Amino acid sequence: MQVKISRLLIPAKPTSLFKLTLKNSAIILFMTNLSVGIVGLPNVGKSTLFNALLKKQTAFVANYPFATIEPNVGIVPVPDQRLNKLAEITKEEEKMAELPPIKPAVVNFVDIAGLVKGASEGAGLGNKFLSHIREVSIICHVVRAFVDDNIIKEGSVDPKSDYEVIQTELILADLQSVQSAQGKVKRFTKESEKTAIEKLFKGLNEGKPAREIVLSDEEREYAKTFFLLSGKPEIIVLNVSENDYGSDNSKIIKKYSDSLGVSSEKLVVISAKIESDLSELSEEEQKQYLADLGVKESGLERLIKKAYATLGLISFLTAGEKEVRAWTINKAMKAVDAAGVIHTDFMKKFIKAEVVSYSDFVNLNGWKGARENGKARLEGRDYCMQDGDIVEFKIGA
Repeated sequence: MQVKISRLLIPAKPTSLFKLTLKNSAIILFMTNLSVGIVGLPNVGKSTLFNALLKKQTAFVANYPFATIEPNVGIVPVPDQRLNKLAEITKEEEKMAELPPIKPAVVNFVDIAGLVKGASEGAGLGNKFLSHIREVSIICHVVRAFVDDNIIKEGSVDPKSDYEVIQTELILADLQSVQSAQGKVKRFTKESEKTAIEKLFKGLNEGKPAREIVLSDEEREYAKTFFLLSGKPEIIVLNVSENDYGSDNSKIIKKYSDSLGVSSEKLVVISAKIESDLSELSEEEQKQYLADLGVKESGLERLIKKAYATLGLISFLTAGEKEVRAWTINKAMKAVDAAGVIHTDFMKKFIKAEVVSYSDFVNLNGWKGARENGKARLEGRDYCMQDGDIVEFKIGA
């Protein structure tokens, strides 16, 4: 039995974000290393955005708080036009009748129910919702930067206060975790464990998120054992109206960067309504719609790029008759470790990696041209992978 996972939607419980058994099959699906948790106050547009990203109405959208109780998990393909070009080149080079299968990298978007003030103390089923956040790689705060009198706000006032409410609840939840550990001071085996707890307790009490508290390398390693919510990387999505959305969002980003007191690098401007409209169109119609708006990329593309950049992720590519595929790895990962992403046995039996840059591969029409022109090079196990590398791993028997 084959399962196409390009847009597989699974309503999941928190324990199933990393390993899911598909009903009526023996297939086990292991999630990728990139999961984006969409959080925010009720009715700021989280589920609308989630549905638009997945191009289906899968999350239940309703005009009242807590319409989402269990998180919805959606596996979304990463838009990557390089794969289409590689497939065309491979078809010609291998004299295939059809294009080889294209398998893009994927991102797991997790639609987490709306948080409210007091969530860390259980308000609005908050403790349950907070536990869902612990399982994601990066937090995507959606804040409401539009006005619509027809949509209930339920605690949402403005982007600044909305963001601060969520940030405060994450910090308070972390403070509870740290306070619990403080009662076990006598059990600390290293001085760094004690100092890490002291620094975290002080910083969190001052309203600092864990990610901004300065720790030594050893202290930070110990802090990881608490899975602190405010220590996770974050993106802030400004959900704007259709009228405020355009080709140049720099003024909006500057305005809210100053207002929220965060780096502009954390901000992404999206109109969930426009993304919802786009999801109903064909690929060609989407391109025309975006062109009419003067926008080159959809909100999904910009959000994924921001998540990749924030987490320090890149993609390397493989191209052959069997498939053309993108693989997500950490920036500067060594070749031997990248081979292990494909299969763990590849690490043990690694000999060399044959590597061609994407531009050379395209300009020289594939492996044959790249090899003949000396652009395909053999790299050892310690080679640092680059985004867009086309790779063929040489593996021993």
